[in-house]
Amino acid sequence: VQVVESGGGLVQPGGSLRLSCVASGFTFSSNSVSWYRQAPGKERELVAGISWTGGSRNYADSVKGRFTISRDNAKNFVYLQMNMLKPEDTAVYYCYVPTFDLWGQGTQVTVSS
Repeated sequence: VQVVESGGGLVQPGGSLRLSCVASGFTFSSNSVSWYRQAPGKERELVAGISWTGGSRNYADSVKGRFTISRDNAKNFVYLQMNMLKPEDTAVYYCYVPTFDLWGQGTQVTVSS
């Protein structure tokens, strides 16, 4: 079983990116999923989470109003739409499935002019 993130990159402040997380080897639709991030020299922190139905979502205060987590269970994807990006959003972003304590390899997001 694994999850793989994609969609990171370099973006200017104020820009947008959409991260994707795809699952393989298990039924993604039965599980809640979270996005975490880790900046250099800092601890990994929760960014957003979504219930298995998509009906419940939670966000870190630092990203509320800018980031949106969503899922497409038919395609086995979870997304993180990131708008109005700031330099402090620079980090490696990870997809996490608590049921399996399963982490992806991460995708780098760099916000810089």
